[in-house]
Amino acid sequence: MTLRNEGTIPAPAGGGMQDGAPGAREPKKVFIKTYGCQMNVYDSQRMGDALASEGFRATERQEEADLILLNTCHIREKAAEKIYSELGRIRLLKAERARQGKGLNVAVAGCVAQAEGREIIERASVVDLVIGPQTYHRLPEALRRVGRGERVVDTDYAVENKFDHLPKADRQATRRRGVAAFLTVQEGCDKFCTFCVVPYTRGSEVSRAPDAILAEARELAEAGVVELTLLGQNVNAWEGEAEGRHLGLGGLLHRLAGISGIRRLRYTTSHPRDMGDDLIAAHRDLDMLMPYLHLPVQSGSDRILKAMNRRHKADDYLRLVERIRQARPGIAMSGDFIVGFPGETEADFADTLRVVSEVGYASAFSFKYSPRPGTPAADLGEQVPEEVKTERLDRLQALIRAQASGFMDSLVGTEMDVLVEKDGRYPHQSVGRSPYLQPVVLAKSAGAVGDIVRVSISRAGPNALIAAGGEPEAVALKTVA
Repeated sequence: MTLRNEGTIPAPAGGGMQDGAPGAREPKKVFIKTYGCQMNVYDSQRMGDALASEGFRATERQEEADLILLNTCHIREKAAEKIYSELGRIRLLKAERARQGKGLNVAVAGCVAQAEGREIIERASVVDLVIGPQTYHRLPEALRRVGRGERVVDTDYAVENKFDHLPKADRQATRRRGVAAFLTVQEGCDKFCTFCVVPYTRGSEVSRAPDAILAEARELAEAGVVELTLLGQNVNAWEGEAEGRHLGLGGLLHRLAGISGIRRLRYTTSHPRDMGDDLIAAHRDLDMLMPYLHLPVQSGSDRILKAMNRRHKADDYLRLVERIRQARPGIAMSGDFIVGFPGETEADFADTLRVVSEVGYASAFSFKYSPRPGTPAADLGEQVPEEVKTERLDRLQALIRAQASGFMDSLVGTEMDVLVEKDGRYPHQSVGRSPYLQPVVLAKSAGAVGDIVRVSISRAGPNALIAAGGEPEAVALKTVA
């Protein structure tokens, strides 16, 4: 669908102009704001790559941008309203730019764009372009249409594979993003949990081809990436074919482990029903697959799980966790929980607390249920009063915080391998990432960014571990060969 009128942008010039070149105009600048999950972070990076090939350069200041792009998330309640609030502020900036005789174009991408494309462009006159998560490879062409005076909505599911049409990331841009990178291998979900909008905004489950994934991973490694996190709305549903044989996520991880330069692997987010034997075996056999697993359960009540259409029971989940821990002793677990789902009783909530107590989480995300328009749960009766949701969430989060704090404390006095990621707050410090995903403050003398170093943990803060040497006293640390 195309709506005409309003908004102009000069047709992007391929490759842009060099600063200081005779007759060159200022390069176009894009400000990208990302909401939500890691997949949106990855999508924003790839949209940035596509725009860079069209002459845009990234800026962190909205006021100097020629294009503002909001990459949105639709999971939480009032997500769209937050976007409209942001657009209200941008409208004032766009008006000020117009008074100065300067142009500013505004694009909304992501899941809110997919769900509410027509409404966004009709409700917010500041928006020139709405583009969905399956069509952002068409962003440069959509901007050319905007430059011809159109207001564009492109949220149809693309027939072509968007990954095949995106330009390769510039190696220097990849280096600037750091030594840990996301790599999307799967999109969409076929589970249709009754509370979730993902099947409606991201579509059905689609797996990228193994060769394409491996090629992108090699490019990331050549640019200095050391750690890869494989992404998918339901990442462990990934499947492919290699050498005439079916391949699951476990097999893909084994192939990625053979890429020179890649030293750490992770994946997120998983569904318990797709945690196959090959993937559990990968946790057993691949040391470079980090001992941390995010495995959402959502509720500990079988009655609520059925209403959520999760298609597993609480004990199924607990037995699965036990199998995973038998395969990889010491693995840290993370999870997702929804409290106050329609019809949830105090007894149902007690079942959730029981599951949390039995598993013992290193971290977890917990939320009050919020109706998402268009999902089956939004039309259920027995909506739980807001004050009851709040009280239950407080109790759940208190238990999760206690478990997370206990896990952090259990690491004090241990040694672990830490990937150095960036400089710390003070000159003598660096910040790295533990195998369990926590930030670790360590001595800068331990190693350079991209090194994996062995450190001794001296203290646990609420959100980070402190290694000996990250505090004033320095100790000798060795780089892992």
